[in-house]
Amino acid sequence: MRAPSQKSLRFAAVLGLMLGALSLGEARAANPLELNFWLSGPRYDGAVADCDRALPTIATQFWEKESGFWNSPLKITGFSAVREVAFRPWQSDNIPRRYCTADAMLTDGKVRKVHFSLIEDGGFAGYGNGVEWCVVGVDRNWAYNPACRAAKP
Repeated sequence: MRAPSQKSLRFAAVLGLMLGALSLGEARAANPLELNFWLSGPRYDGAVADCDRALPTIATQFWEKESGFWNSPLKITGFSAVREVAFRPWQSDNIPRRYCTADAMLTDGKVRKVHFSLIEDGGFAGYGNGVEWCVVGVDRNWAYNPACRAAKP
């Protein structure tokens, strides 16, 4: 492969300077074709599933994380005392979330608290409800530390 000639390097530099100078003009308001018709913003209905709907997802994702990342045989075998903690705890323009908590029985014989939230349009590519969760005492990468406090409202 040949090295670029001095002439082509100068031409590229002059062309870059000219294009850069053109962009230094004054800023103007958007014309009617640039005003983003049909993009009126997010519309949330507050249609978030009940707390019980997230439990199979939490159990599956917990097993995948423990076995894949931490090489641990730990699994969630069941849930109890599932209850809602808050629904849309902040102003109404935010993405609707339902915050819940439950007790989870793990294969090591311990019962641990699970704090989780269901998020409207928070699923893959904004489709369906998304779930964020944290098992107290097993937050190995400290994503929600201390004691999963960041997973609560």
